[in-house]
Amino acid sequence: MNDVPNLNQFSFWRKDSYTFSKWARRRQSSAEWGALVAGSAGVGNELAAFLSANAPPEVARVLSAFAGSSLFVADLVRRGGIEGSLSANVGPAHDGVAQKVLDVFSEKVFLNGLSGAGVRAVVSEERVDPVVLDPGGGLLVAIDPLDGSSNIDINSSLGTFVSVFDAPAGKFEGSHFLQAGARQRAAAFVLYGPHVDIVFTFGAGVHMATLDPDANRFRMSLTDVRVPGGSNEFAINASNSRHWPDPIRAYIDDCLEGDQGPRGRNLNMRWVGAVVADVYRILIRGGVYLYPQDSREGYENGRLRMLYEAAPIAFLIEQAGGAAIDGFHRILDQTPASLHARTPLIFGSKDKVERVARYYAEGSDAPSAPLFARRGLLRR
Repeated sequence: MNDVPNLNQFSFWRKDSYTFSKWARRRQSSAEWGALVAGSAGVGNELAAFLSANAPPEVARVLSAFAGSSLFVADLVRRGGIEGSLSANVGPAHDGVAQKVLDVFSEKVFLNGLSGAGVRAVVSEERVDPVVLDPGGGLLVAIDPLDGSSNIDINSSLGTFVSVFDAPAGKFEGSHFLQAGARQRAAAFVLYGPHVDIVFTFGAGVHMATLDPDANRFRMSLTDVRVPGGSNEFAINASNSRHWPDPIRAYIDDCLEGDQGPRGRNLNMRWVGAVVADVYRILIRGGVYLYPQDSREGYENGRLRMLYEAAPIAFLIEQAGGAAIDGFHRILDQTPASLHARTPLIFGSKDKVERVARYYAEGSDAPSAPLFARRGLLRR
């Protein structure tokens, strides 16, 4: 750049080259910045342009509205305690778990943003019944407005999940949401982390866009994401081990034995407390996530919601070459029995999920048999 002055005289340049990089980037147009980004086709372009060029128009409209709404949530999350206690309880949710300020704010923002985007109705984790937005709309949206509410006050990862289905013909009924996950038109999530990313699929691979904080717009950062194999990571809440079904206990026992056990190598355990962060990590680094059903009251059918957590996660993971099951069955083949039905969920790199499935298949009928000795299920 010919008009860049000699900045050696300034302490911010000598001590902090990043500050200069940021300053210089602001002086470039969007086109110049996009041209400087190396990577796959489309990287550096604005999300809206990518969706317009690649997604079905009605789906692009919904995903664009979803992304635009997330900017307001991202801004409030970034401001944190400046705006007061975002983790304060403001009343019970329909499932008895107290709603927090940020839960309520997020839902209102997304409902408002999806209005006018061709969405007939929305089912939300925050309320019992669906909300009709546009009786003539052609799509249905299931949403978890804020995943990871327990992380609000510790400044850890939060997110939002969304799932998009076709709306059946005729007057809207709540049962229209009860569709198999394989019928999703699109799925996405936003991760509010050190940077804000939206990860999405409309059935043609998985793509990511990152929020450009200077322009307050999403720009494409990764296209055609694939779940890597060979990861040494698994994610599970080990504090519940005494409640786990035997196949899960056996699988984790084998993992914990490391290079002395059947896995033949040492593994690392991860647990964030917000599934949105685990999905993101697995898409980037591979591995497996396990949230099984267990013996506790209220956990007999798992804990994650099918419509707006398990289904979109499964769609994204499968589109990226991974797998998602409940232990025995593919998640996307299942139809929820109710709007807020729960399910066990195991997802990640395909080879690892298939291995977990073998633990279920080979030990499911004999939980007290020698297969479930302390040293694990599959000695291979």
